[in-house]
Amino acid sequence: MVGFVLEEMRIRSLGVIDDAVVELSPGFTAVTGETGAGKTMVVTSLGLLLGGRADPALVRIGAGKAVVEGRVSVPPGAAAVVRAEEAGADLDDGALLISRTVSAEGRSRAHLGGRSVPVGLLAELADDLVAVHGQTDQQGLMKPSRQRQALDRYAGDAVAVPLAKYTGAYRRLRAVSAELEEITARARERAQEADLLRYGLEEVAAVAPRAGEDAELAEEAERLGHAEALASAATAAHAAVAGNPEDPESIDAGALVAGAQRALEAVRAHDPALAALADRIGEVGILLADAAGDLAGYADDLDADPLRLAAVEERRAALTALTRKYGDSVDAVIGWAEQGAVRLTELEGDDERIGELTAERDALRAELGGLAEALTDARTEAAERFAGAVTAELASLAMPHARVSFDVRQTEDPDGVEVGGRAVAYAAWGADEVELLLAPHPGAPPRPIAKGASGGELSRVMLAVEVVFAGTDPVPTYLFDEVDAGVGGKAAVEIGRRLAKLAKTAQVVVVTHLPQVAAFADRQLLVEKTDDGSVTRSGVKVLEGEERVRELSRMLAGQEDSETARAHAEELLATARADE
Repeated sequence: MVGFVLEEMRIRSLGVIDDAVVELSPGFTAVTGETGAGKTMVVTSLGLLLGGRADPALVRIGAGKAVVEGRVSVPPGAAAVVRAEEAGADLDDGALLISRTVSAEGRSRAHLGGRSVPVGLLAELADDLVAVHGQTDQQGLMKPSRQRQALDRYAGDAVAVPLAKYTGAYRRLRAVSAELEEITARARERAQEADLLRYGLEEVAAVAPRAGEDAELAEEAERLGHAEALASAATAAHAAVAGNPEDPESIDAGALVAGAQRALEAVRAHDPALAALADRIGEVGILLADAAGDLAGYADDLDADPLRLAAVEERRAALTALTRKYGDSVDAVIGWAEQGAVRLTELEGDDERIGELTAERDALRAELGGLAEALTDARTEAAERFAGAVTAELASLAMPHARVSFDVRQTEDPDGVEVGGRAVAYAAWGADEVELLLAPHPGAPPRPIAKGASGGELSRVMLAVEVVFAGTDPVPTYLFDEVDAGVGGKAAVEIGRRLAKLAKTAQVVVVTHLPQVAAFADRQLLVEKTDDGSVTRSGVKVLEGEERVRELSRMLAGQEDSETARAHAEELLATARADE
C-alpha cells in the first residue's frame, strides 16, 4: 500500500453540508447517496484541500465561511513531506494536517501542519499525492496535448531523456534565432551608429587630446594674456627684496634684514633668547634671497610671445569643439573615445557574428531533427504498448471488442526541422502530434475519442488509462467523480472490479450512484440530508452489515425493503468478496 493515505476530512458550511466528518478507507471508499444529497461536496472539499479555486458561492447560506480540514498520513522523508517541512509545517503523530478556509466574501486561506501557507503550495503537493478525475478531467483527456502528456508519462525515461536533450537544444535555438533576427533587423540602424562612431573617433584622433590638457592650456593662456603686468610686478618685487642695481641709494628688504642680523650677532652670546631671534632673522634672510632669485628667473623666463598665445588659443578652440560634442572635459572625451572604439569593434563584427549565429542555428536545427526523430521513435514504441494495455483493460470493462490506438504524426512545414527525410513543424515538446483513437466495435474505424466515444465509453477509457498508469507511475490517491456515468449492468460490475484492483496499490475514493460499483468498496459512506435539507455530522456515516445491504437495495430498485433488491444486493457483495 502506498504510504500516503487521506484518512479523513471534516467539512463545515460547504454547500448543503453543515458539519460532517468523512472517514476514508486506505483502500477503496465509495461515497453514495441520493441525488442532491451532497456527494459531490466530498470531491469539492478535496479539491479545496488540493489548492483548487475557491468559489464563495460554495459557502453555506447564512455562514460567514466554509472550512475543510484533512488529515493525511505520510511516510517520513518523502519529497512532499520535506517540502511541507521547508514551509514550516509540523507533523501530527506522523500525519499532515491540511486546512482551507473560504469566506463568503471570497477570501481564501490555507494552513499546512499548523502553519499558514500560500494556496499554491497545496496545489504543488497535490501533484504528487492525488489524481482527481471528474467530468471536466474527461474533457481534458479529449485534448491531444493532454493525450501526448499521458503517453510521455507512460513512456518514462524512454521519452524523458531525449525530451530533456531536445528541450535544451530547442531553447538554445530560440535564443540564437532571436539574436540573429535582432542583429539582422537592426542592420541599418547599427550601420548608421557605426558611421557616427567612426566619424567621431576620427575627429578625436585628429586633435589627439592629452589627459588634463585643457586645464594646462587654460593656465598658460591666462599667463600669456597678462605677461607684461606679470613681468612688471615680478621686477618691482625683486627690486623691493634685493634692491635696484641702478640706484645705489635704494633700500631693499634683504639689506635691512642683513643689518638686523648683524646687530644681533654682536650680542647673541649674552642671551640665548636673543640668539634664537638672530637665527630666525637669518632664516628670513635666506628665504628672501631665494625669493629674489625666483623672481629674477620668473621675469627672465616669462614668454610674452603673441604667436604662442595665438597657438594656445587655437588649440583650446579645437579641444572645446570636442568637449561640446563628446564630453564635459578632455578627460571625458578620451573616455568616450575608448568606449566608442570598443562599441565600433562590436558593430563592425556584426557580419562575423551573423555568420557564427547562422552556422550555430543550422547545426541546432539539424540536432533538433535528430532528437525529434528519436522522440517520435520512443513515442511510437510506447504508444503501441500503452494502447495494448488500455485495450486489454477495456476488455475487462465490458468493452471486449474495443480497440485503442495512438496516431503519432507530424505536419509538413518547409520552415521546420528534418525528420525522416521530411521538413516538419516542431515545438517545445518535439515534432509529434499525438491523438488517442478508439474503435468501439469491430468494423468501426478508429476515431478520436472526442468524437468516437460516448460518455460511458469515455469513463471506462479514463479508468483503463489510470489502471495502466498505476502499474508504471502510480500516485497515492485517486478520486473519481462520476467515473461510472452512462454505464450500467455488466460494465458497471467490471468498473467496480477494476477500481478494486486499483485500490490494491493506491487509495481510491469514488463518488458513485451505481450499486455494482459501490459493492466492491472496502468502505461505503452514505451522505444523507436531514429534514431541513442540510447534511450534519450524523449525515455522513459508514455503512456496514444490514445498513449497507439496505443502501445497495435502494440504489438498485429505489426500495430499501424490496426482497428482490436485497437479494441482488447481497449477491453483489458476495461477488465482490469472491474477487478479493
